[in-house]
Amino acid sequence: MPSTATTEKPSNVSEALARGRLGVPSVVFFVLSAAAPLTVVAGVVTTGYGVIGVLGIPLAFLIVAALLALFSVGYVTMARRLANAGALYSYISRGLGRPAGVGAAWVALLAYNALQVGLYGTIGAAAEPVLDRLFGVGVQWWVVALSAWAVVAVLGLLRIDINGKVLAVLLLAEIAVVLVFDLAQLGNPAGGEVSFAAFAPENLFVPGLGAVLVLAILGFVGFEAAVVFSEESKDPRRTVKVATYLSIAIIAGLYALSSWSMTVAVGPDQISAQAGEQSVGLIFNLAAEHLGDTVVTVGQVLFLTSVVAAMISFHNTTARYAFALGRERVLPAAFGRTSPSSGAPRAASLAQSTLGLAVILLYAVNGWDPIVQLFFWCGTSGSFGVLLLIATTSVAVIAYFAHNGREESLWRRAVAPGVAAVALLGVFTLAVLNFADLLGVPADHTLRWGIPIAYLVAALLGVVWGLVLRSRRPGIYARIGLGAESVATVPPEMPGSLPAAPERAETRR
Repeated sequence: MPSTATTEKPSNVSEALARGRLGVPSVVFFVLSAAAPLTVVAGVVTTGYGVIGVLGIPLAFLIVAALLALFSVGYVTMARRLANAGALYSYISRGLGRPAGVGAAWVALLAYNALQVGLYGTIGAAAEPVLDRLFGVGVQWWVVALSAWAVVAVLGLLRIDINGKVLAVLLLAEIAVVLVFDLAQLGNPAGGEVSFAAFAPENLFVPGLGAVLVLAILGFVGFEAAVVFSEESKDPRRTVKVATYLSIAIIAGLYALSSWSMTVAVGPDQISAQAGEQSVGLIFNLAAEHLGDTVVTVGQVLFLTSVVAAMISFHNTTARYAFALGRERVLPAAFGRTSPSSGAPRAASLAQSTLGLAVILLYAVNGWDPIVQLFFWCGTSGSFGVLLLIATTSVAVIAYFAHNGREESLWRRAVAPGVAAVALLGVFTLAVLNFADLLGVPADHTLRWGIPIAYLVAALLGVVWGLVLRSRRPGIYARIGLGAESVATVPPEMPGSLPAAPERAETRR
């Protein structure tokens, strides 16, 4: 016999995030920190030029930004109705049904955890030139990783607005140095002439276009996180919308400018060879040539803090996903508890810190490569998972508005989400086809299909767990995707039913 829902009402204090603490700037700082501008400019852009060899990367960033802005039309419209720290998981639950939502939740946990722990692999490499230049010492990567882990673990238990202030300082300095580097490169063009060849369509629509578009869209990973902080925003309806569009615009402008300025400084005909030879060092070598060693040192320090800022942002994002699942009892209830003093998701944050510590120690003890096998593989895999979630969410938005919100304009509920869905599913297909190239492994490597299959398995297990909850725990099943509303009591005489939303009743799944 399936169990009925309990009439016990959970504590609103323990199961609610601290409200009203984040404005638009703070949410933007979290989003941009996850995007890690300096890390993308120094690493992802140079990888694109050096490995893929396509000149039109700046134009690719602008095209992808337009696509994500189109996706955001339906995304932020749905966000006005559903303020939920579970974000993509909750939207898929409300659009495609609760079992699909639980499957998305499993994918989200896998993806965001991969992004978070992967960053510990690069922190040592980011710190190496800084420690050598400033102190003349070298330190094992895992020592630096453990130091960064401790900082992130402590901040994860503090008030969310404190995290936002830390990110604000780090991010503003990071963006400032990127702009200084860009201006120096534009002011010293190769051959004495500023070239706009990188924006020419014929330099993008060439063999390798698919890999470049996937690379570009992975550079935006984190933009979707504005919704994760909706419950803690001062004005969720306005904050999420403004922060999402503003983040996309800033990221697109910064990436397009930086990737273009590199081609100007090196020369369009030389950028592929130089990026392949110098890799991450290209941007710093150009800065040393045009600005001097002091500015390079500042840039290297900010490259280090860029990684730390991304760690803080992804830690908070991942912890809130786990919190949302715990609050709705999809995960153990302990994950749905918050700290009475800070309002932070304490158990979820500690679990995230524990996982990070375990991964660092595992790699250190076994002597595994922290750059390729931790940062690069986990980072690419995590971004692939987020791309899958975004593409699925675009479909869920259409399905949701097909049953709810007919008062929304056709553009918001169908046209923009529909075009975005087709485009995003196309990019995801390209990602699957080019996954070996994205990982930098042979076509017959285990990870080439192992990682996509891992996400498929996670999604299927989540769907199965959702169906188990529907059969055996209908009260819990009824709460899936409700967010803060899930603390309301489900009437025992109507197991599995949902109370109508304040604005309207929606089709039940």
